[in-house]
Amino acid sequence: MDYILGIAFAVMSSVHPVFGLYGSFFAPLIYAIFGMGRHMSMFLLNLGCTTVLLSEPVVSAMTTGAATHVVTSQVKFLLGMKMPYISGPLGMFYIYSYVFKNISLIQFGVLLLSSLSLVVLILTKELNEKFKSKIGFVIPIDLALIILTSLACYLADMPKSHGMDVVGHIPTGLPLPKVPPMDILQHVVVEAFGVALVGYAVSIFLAYSSSKKFKYPICENQELFAHGLSNIIPSFFFCIPNSGAPVRTFISYSAASKTQVTSLIACVLVLLVIYFVAPLLYWLPMCVLAAIIVVGLKGMLIQFRDLKKYWNVDKCDWVIWICTYLVTICFAANMGLLFGVVFSIAVGVLRITRAKIMRVVYMHEEYNAVTEDKYPGLKVVSIGAPLFFLNAKRVHVDILEMIRKFVTRRDSCTVTLVLDCHGITFLDYTGVISLTQISQDLRELDTEVLFTGCSVSLVKALMYCGAD
Repeated sequence: MDYILGIAFAVMSSVHPVFGLYGSFFAPLIYAIFGMGRHMSMFLLNLGCTTVLLSEPVVSAMTTGAATHVVTSQVKFLLGMKMPYISGPLGMFYIYSYVFKNISLIQFGVLLLSSLSLVVLILTKELNEKFKSKIGFVIPIDLALIILTSLACYLADMPKSHGMDVVGHIPTGLPLPKVPPMDILQHVVVEAFGVALVGYAVSIFLAYSSSKKFKYPICENQELFAHGLSNIIPSFFFCIPNSGAPVRTFISYSAASKTQVTSLIACVLVLLVIYFVAPLLYWLPMCVLAAIIVVGLKGMLIQFRDLKKYWNVDKCDWVIWICTYLVTICFAANMGLLFGVVFSIAVGVLRITRAKIMRVVYMHEEYNAVTEDKYPGLKVVSIGAPLFFLNAKRVHVDILEMIRKFVTRRDSCTVTLVLDCHGITFLDYTGVISLTQISQDLRELDTEVLFTGCSVSLVKALMYCGAD
């Protein structure tokens, strides 16, 4: 699947498909050595801590908006239309306007093949998800579709008979390393910063998601270092900028991969494709490749469902998601991300200034002296500050570290943690998830967690997010 995604990303970037293949080999190889995200395929100034500014609603909205842009960029291939290059603010809307104004230019044969490919991909992937535990394997529908459509395109000579675009010639072998032209740096530095920002945001978001799902640690600075290296070194081999790919990450999940060795094996397979299989991809129809791209973005597009949980837990997060998404689709992913970060910080600061208790205390242990003598296994922790995306992770880590030490000293008695929530003047979705995660993690340490002093809204939010 890696080589398919590499070709697809190269097409989306308007460069030759072979550069995507190079990126599918070099970038995951370097990340597998230096990165910590075991399901990722994609330092020096300790700027990894800035990831705390990337709240879940912001990244979710930005990635959904970016996926919307990608789907829009594939419309011309799905419809077989010749379309001028359109970009800039509101470019997505201009593209759809052009399509409706020139609807007569749609090629029926291309549209039919695109539609059939979409239906086959969606149905097969849904069946894979539903029955993979029973049949024990996943049907490689992407590979099968590529082989069948390429063969049909070759036998029917569709580029001539139907005017269908194909991938075209892909050279074999790896290029010799060459220093990138530095004279153009001053012309692309602003755009490069935006690409780097969005790429790292997506990568760290996927790494966090994987670490939360499979319970292994992530170091932000190490991730930043690995992400930088996996873009610097491949640039000497004509690779396009890269980041973690949600599609590739989800495939790693389904394949039950546990370490970065999966990426190393995938790199070997991509290398074989580059040297031996690449010429056979000449006849792959672009409309089929576009269909594979669109279906692969399903996981990002269905993030619209997050709006329901944000509305039920914290309506400010709902507003942040909507605004970030709108800015992203109207302008670009980097603008959407910057807007989302600034807007979420502004909302957080505004809520702090409106809070009734104007003190920021992550954990204030004020009952221990009274309770520990009489109840040696009891620990009372008071959270005396707003709990939201800027401080939720710190609270989570501090409480777990404190309880682990406490459990070590009290190994002969049952430990109970009482979380006093009187001081939580407000909290967002990230804060609620942090509390539920604390409860789940401590339960694994045989520690009972009790909540006291909870407001009505906090109780509803905890119940909605699955807290006992």
